[in-house]
Amino acid sequence: MDKVKERKNNIGSLFDNIAKHYDLLNHLLSLNIDKIWRRKAIKNLSTTKENLLDIATGTCDFALEKIKQDKAKNITGIDLSKEMLAVGKQKVEKANLSSRITLQQEDCTNLSFPDESFDALTCAFGVRNFNNLDKGLEEMFRVLKPKSEIVILEFSYPKNVIIRFFYNFYFTCILPLIGKLISKDKSAYTYLPKSVKGFIWGEAFLSHLTKVGFSNTEYKTLTFGIATIYKAVKE
Repeated sequence: MDKVKERKNNIGSLFDNIAKHYDLLNHLLSLNIDKIWRRKAIKNLSTTKENLLDIATGTCDFALEKIKQDKAKNITGIDLSKEMLAVGKQKVEKANLSSRITLQQEDCTNLSFPDESFDALTCAFGVRNFNNLDKGLEEMFRVLKPKSEIVILEFSYPKNVIIRFFYNFYFTCILPLIGKLISKDKSAYTYLPKSVKGFIWGEAFLSHLTKVGFSNTEYKTLTFGIATIYKAVKE
């Protein structure tokens, strides 16, 4: 088993270790561009949803932004990491949104929810961490109601060779160093670039959405292709 697969199998504990510093590092290392990406991704939700499932909700930035944009009345946020959820719970309570955002620890490849429970589903920077991508996407499809949409935000890989050079240098040399200095856990920020490089994006990812049953699949790249928004519908 290679190291990336091994880390995926222990993804909950990996994020447990960096939960307290996650938001600081996330915004610092992305120069706050991650906030813009999230806002743009959420704008792809067509209407205000009654019950939305946010997979890999982490510290709840994505869930809170959906409430701010009035894209969801009620949100269920799930994550494998207990410590990330604990940080998220504090932010939800501080925003007085505990009645609208429910958090629980779940494995995205084996969800506890009944079929057709939600009228929308979102996931930011989580699908590349699934230890079984198709199984996770199948579960997403299962818990969605017919005519519901899915919006996924994920890292991708720049096509431009110059951008890719600086991207690789930053991801390989700078990011792990800063991550280690602040979080004291270099392994988590060594895993990040490896997980991005080893993942699929663009048409290749859309093919997996189609494979499990989604239709009307589309994607748009952000910031030179560093991130990508995917959208699909369950007919």
